[in-house]
Amino acid sequence: MATLRRFRDASGEVIDHGLVLYFPGPHSFTGEDVVELQGHGGPIVLDALVQAARSGGARVARPGEFSERAFLNGRMDLVQAEAIADLIDAASREAARAANRSMEGAFSARIAQLQTELTELRVFVEGALDFSDEDVAWLADPTLRERLHRLDAALDATLALAAHGRRLRDGLTVAIAGQPNVGKSTLLNRLAGADRAIVTDIAGTTRDVLREDIVLDGLPLTVLDTAGLRDSDDPVEREGIRRAWHAAHQAEAIVFVADDQHTEGDDALLEKLPREVPIVVVRNKCDLSGAAPARSVERARVTLRLSAHTGAGIEQLIAELKAIAGVSTTQGLFSARARHIDALHRTREHVRAAQRSLGAGATAELAAEDLRLAQRALGEIVGEVTSEELLGEIFSRFCIGK
Repeated sequence: MATLRRFRDASGEVIDHGLVLYFPGPHSFTGEDVVELQGHGGPIVLDALVQAARSGGARVARPGEFSERAFLNGRMDLVQAEAIADLIDAASREAARAANRSMEGAFSARIAQLQTELTELRVFVEGALDFSDEDVAWLADPTLRERLHRLDAALDATLALAAHGRRLRDGLTVAIAGQPNVGKSTLLNRLAGADRAIVTDIAGTTRDVLREDIVLDGLPLTVLDTAGLRDSDDPVEREGIRRAWHAAHQAEAIVFVADDQHTEGDDALLEKLPREVPIVVVRNKCDLSGAAPARSVERARVTLRLSAHTGAGIEQLIAELKAIAGVSTTQGLFSARARHIDALHRTREHVRAAQRSLGAGATAELAAEDLRLAQRALGEIVGEVTSEELLGEIFSRFCIGK
């Protein structure tokens, strides 16, 4: 219900003319009776309006308080509440679409399906506790093993989608490494679409780690341009090289840049890079060698020939980074957070523990307990089992009043 009214302060002076909108609970956003005032929007007028409301007994909302009230009143689950903040913070259209899908319940629906299957499995297993004389025969039912296997596979699929959704939200940290003067800073500028790093023919120009946040084809990236890796007597350059190695070990992916003609020095550096981090080898300056851009796999590593100067072949590098992030397609993805992925991992571990217990011929109690813990971990995602501390941490990160 909307009504045009004059807004007055405590003394009766008119502050503004605007709309008063009344949303009766439980059909409002928060599920409570809500009144919204819509004024003309100037900062002076709005400040006067807020001060008048506070003098009448109102207070300023805590960060995320409206979303928190909506969650506590059952208007949405915790995943949907978090998706509001993800939508506001989205760094790309793809991330915004994923957040919208979570707000509309895509992630929650998957969790609900898993919860239903877990509940039915718990009923099946705990039923064996009431018929202990038939314990072995009941738990040996192949249908039970098959359902546990299907649940494990469904958790794997959900984990993969959640991990990809988290990448759309949090992005990927990529370190550009290599010897001096191979075109690392030029590559950063090409990816950023602007002259972010100084480029010269003088070896050792880059002395510190240059951090640039960019979005490539929907994937947020934090790109680290590092000092050229070599032996140096210059104490300042040595510190830059130390930071370069540190950045390489902290990154989630490494783009190792070399001249189009690979050298033994490049091989020696590649051997020193962390083996657990995905590495894409870029043979740069194909515009000078006359070779065409290409992709190959050498020594189990993807190798790309391209030109950072002209941009030839750069699309293939973007595709490789998206593949590493696991978001080669954003179709059907929903936004997710680290805590969701942690809870899914714990759920899967408990389900697998139940499978091992049954496979070893253990009693129903062990399998039943693991399935109970699995359901508890799954319930943490949507807020069925949530501590006050966790809620405070989640909603404190929201914008004021969201």
